[in-house]
Amino acid sequence: MGVFLILKGLRKWSFSILSALLLLGGIGLNLMWPAASVFGEENELESLPSLQELVDQAKPGELIILEEQKYAGPVRIDKPITIDGSKAALVNEQTASAITISAEGVAVRGLRIAQQQGGEELAAVTVQADDFLLQDLRITTRGFGIVLRAADRGILMNNVIAWDSGQQGATRMGEKGNGIDLYDSHENQLEGNRILRMRDGIYLENSMNLNIINNRIAGSRYGIHCMYIDGTQIVGNSGEYNMTGAMVMGVTNVRVAENSFTKQSANVNSQGILLYDVQSSVVEKNIVDGNRVGIYLEMSSGNELMNNSIYRNFVGIQFIDAENNLIHHNDFVANVIEAEARDSGGNQIELNYWDSAQVLDLNGDGVSEIKYAMNPFYAQLVSSDAAYQLFFQSPGINFLSGMYEGERNSWTTDLAPRVSPNMPLSASGTLTEREYISETAFMAIIASILLLTSILTIIYSGGRKS
Repeated sequence: MGVFLILKGLRKWSFSILSALLLLGGIGLNLMWPAASVFGEENELESLPSLQELVDQAKPGELIILEEQKYAGPVRIDKPITIDGSKAALVNEQTASAITISAEGVAVRGLRIAQQQGGEELAAVTVQADDFLLQDLRITTRGFGIVLRAADRGILMNNVIAWDSGQQGATRMGEKGNGIDLYDSHENQLEGNRILRMRDGIYLENSMNLNIINNRIAGSRYGIHCMYIDGTQIVGNSGEYNMTGAMVMGVTNVRVAENSFTKQSANVNSQGILLYDVQSSVVEKNIVDGNRVGIYLEMSSGNELMNNSIYRNFVGIQFIDAENNLIHHNDFVANVIEAEARDSGGNQIELNYWDSAQVLDLNGDGVSEIKYAMNPFYAQLVSSDAAYQLFFQSPGINFLSGMYEGERNSWTTDLAPRVSPNMPLSASGTLTEREYISETAFMAIIASILLLTSILTIIYSGGRKS
């Protein structure tokens, strides 16, 4: 069934590239603006009115409605005011954040911001106070997007943050800043933000009780990166073409649910969802589709993974030193390698659907009476020599796998596999059952052609050497 992954690449590579271009280009066309046409040349910037002067003149609680023009930064807001900049733009070419908020109760809405200087944690917006609102901002930056430091109970909603693509030459991922970066900032809500081409889309560290909801991240290193956070909800987000969709590390009591992480496969270490040192958390109802590894668990225990759709990944789920996790009612479809495990005992795996499992349901309860033990032969073969991927699902490999019985007690085993998917194949916008069967038959033909080509190549090469 893993040839499905290869086939989708062969048959629909053009559609994937087109989708990527539409995602990246569409967001850029609608949300980005050329620096010269919107913010002006350097000599024009020198004559822009200062936003700081307007803030200094405002009284606490006042609403400032900016005119339809450009303003110069930086600006520090040290009183509770509201700025409505839906018709305005703020450009900052100084070595400071375009906006720094140091007072409680500040709201900034609708403003377009260009942060033209970068550096260590130099951000378009820096927040150092509580009870703030940042909404409908359009940010291009050569540093970070929005940085929160000891800033609690804030709302970041419907903001767009993108790396400034107008710079000369390409910028390496490690030299970029994060889109939204939180440290020691609790009870914040990040909802509906769109982040493009940053280092980490959303970075969360040493913070508690966060709500990360319905954000979209593309073209970044890690879509959502969590370090030492507790009591947080990561729900309804989507990530495409990042190195890893969600990297969750050193956390307790976190819920990762209803997210979609697809096409994280460009790097050998790419994953849809990575759980490292994660305890007592729930991962449910996510779609991980077309990634290098769908779900990866390392040094994690006491977690529950359920009702996830794990489709078309090279490795469906991978365990490294992960124990006492409950994995149930997930669907594993068209993954090249369904599961890998090393030094991971005591995990309870049951009631999942595996598309390549041989099942037998005698009492009609939808659960097979036959356990499904996943043969590690092919995974071990590929890990020793990647060239063997060419022979995936070939008759020879299937024959050798059937003969392999080494350390069978250590094989990853579903104690009671489902005989049909827990969720309809089309529920997550993936294949319908008819499409799935059609693709499977077509892939078998392609696999046979690849095998024949490989044999002829080996014979021809051997003939030339002689």
